[in-house]
Amino acid sequence: MGFMLNKKIEKLLSLLCKLSYREGDFVLSSGKKSSYYIDGKITTLNAEGACLIAEIFLDKIKKLNIPIDAIGGPTLGADPIVGSVLSLAGENKILPGLTGFIIRKEAKGYGQKKLIEGPWKEGSRVIIIEDVITTGASAFKAIEKVKDALGEIVYVFSVVDREEGGKKFLEDRGYNLFSIFTINDLKNSYKSKK
Repeated sequence: MGFMLNKKIEKLLSLLCKLSYREGDFVLSSGKKSSYYIDGKITTLNAEGACLIAEIFLDKIKKLNIPIDAIGGPTLGADPIVGSVLSLAGENKILPGLTGFIIRKEAKGYGQKKLIEGPWKEGSRVIIIEDVITTGASAFKAIEKVKDALGEIVYVFSVVDREEGGKKFLEDRGYNLFSIFTINDLKNSYKSKK
């Protein structure tokens, strides 16, 4: 990693700790109790946070040096990230032709009854995007929907891995996960700033 990328990662970590990370008593969407909570959307819907995530993700895509056609993931976590990555890619003429998509929780009941929104093409090579990975179940549902639409998954990206089995769950099924941070990165940074 270059010096500039390290600075961006440090800035993003600081922003996540300030805006998105909280300690206390929380109930997660799975029903499980947790002593901390990460509201990723607070950072992904912040101008500086969105830009930093997009820069880091685009840098990783370039380093992977694998052809991709699209990025996307389950609504709502992926929505702002997809938009910021596409905007930055377009502005800087990086990955010409890159498109985005959003996976609905269920297909629309009207019009074309789409489950995947965006300029979707069969055979697309895609990166699944998530803000936070916990068990990997949400990302895997997105993977299955993309596969059903005849897409090929080349990677899964997340901003934070809560380290609750998601990485192993995905890798056991043949999918690589890149996360900018682990939960320990956030916890350690948060404690050092208290």
